[in-house]
Amino acid sequence: MKTPLIIATLIATFAPAAAFATDDCPSVPRDQWLSVAAITAKAEKLGYKVRKVEVDDGCLEAYATDKAGKRVEIYFHPGTGNVVKVKADD
Repeated sequence: MKTPLIIATLIATFAPAAAFATDDCPSVPRDQWLSVAAITAKAEKLGYKVRKVEVDDGCLEAYATDKAGKRVEIYFHPGTGNVVKVKADD
């Protein structure tokens, strides 16, 4: 009876860690990447003011400020333009 509970606990504990271990932006051929202008437009449509866009670990990373004026880093999938993550800029 305890074995299924232990297995469920282990899965719940380590499954999120596996998700963090994978790349957020899989390899996409450069000719299929969105332009910096397109990424900037997407970020601005979401309410951010973009300072610059760079490539970071296969993602397009926009350095921006949010509506409250706080600096953020927004990671976009280079092929789809979907937001992968947003974090406070240190």
